[in-house]
Amino acid sequence: MRQQQSLLRAFALAACGGAVWCGGGMASPARAAEQSAITADLDASLAEAGSSSRESRLRAMQSIPLARMPAANRDVAEACLRATTLFRRLPVETVTCDGELLDFLLTKPETLVDVWRVLGISRLSLDPAGQGQWRLADGYGTVGVVKLLHHDRTADGGVLVFHGRGGYTGSLSPRRLTGQCLVVVRHATLEPDMAGRQRQAVQIDAFLDVDGLGLEIVTRALHPLIVHSAAANLREICLFVSQFSAAAARNPAGIARLTSRMPRTDPEDRHALARLAAGGRGTPADAAERSDAARFETELAARWMPAPAE
Repeated sequence: MRQQQSLLRAFALAACGGAVWCGGGMASPARAAEQSAITADLDASLAEAGSSSRESRLRAMQSIPLARMPAANRDVAEACLRATTLFRRLPVETVTCDGELLDFLLTKPETLVDVWRVLGISRLSLDPAGQGQWRLADGYGTVGVVKLLHHDRTADGGVLVFHGRGGYTGSLSPRRLTGQCLVVVRHATLEPDMAGRQRQAVQIDAFLDVDGLGLEIVTRALHPLIVHSAAANLREICLFVSQFSAAAARNPAGIARLTSRMPRTDPEDRHALARLAAGGRGTPADAAERSDAARFETELAARWMPAPAE
């Protein structure tokens, strides 16, 4: 059971945590109209639970911009769609943050994963492996490669399509397990909340193909557990980004200190993350705020730290 959850969790985590490369600039007016349709669809789905229905799957497939993909990427996506073992449209989640910050985290996912590493709340690693792809390892035996197949972006959101292939090796299975996943991420700006804070909607469609007939049967039997795990991870990531944004806006010195401890991240990206997360505010230099900066990481990580052993 855990190896199946781990495979889907890793790819879903990479996608909703932002496994996205900056694949293009602002969209054309035609794509802006398409984004309006995406926004309306997300608005209509906000109160809905996730779905694995045939109707949801068909809608998800029809919304994938296959025609705008390079031929090689389109072939990869279509092959995965034909071989899908399990489909899930995850519930729409809301992130309370600036749209520019969310876009940055989607296009620079290694920065978010590096934040988790510094805070000590995740074993996940996501390392660039060339143009438009990353190497992924969850720290529990699952490894893989995630590749960006397509990225559309507008002023109000965007659509991203990833393909991941990976496997699990470890004590939970007598043999190596392998599979692939097509992940479609949609995000759109919502109305501000009652406090005037900006909000973004995020939705993921995941098409999972587990190699081997026996594994297909097992995957279908464990379907409820797998989709619960994926939805829970998406929810936790969105909550983390919301709290990260709020904490950074309150304490720009704290985010500056945290990003200075991210040697795996390019210096330019570290500076951009600190600036965007702090809402463009400068880093304060007085002694009291420097002291607050030292507590920033502990407060931010508190919810996700493992409970102490009794």
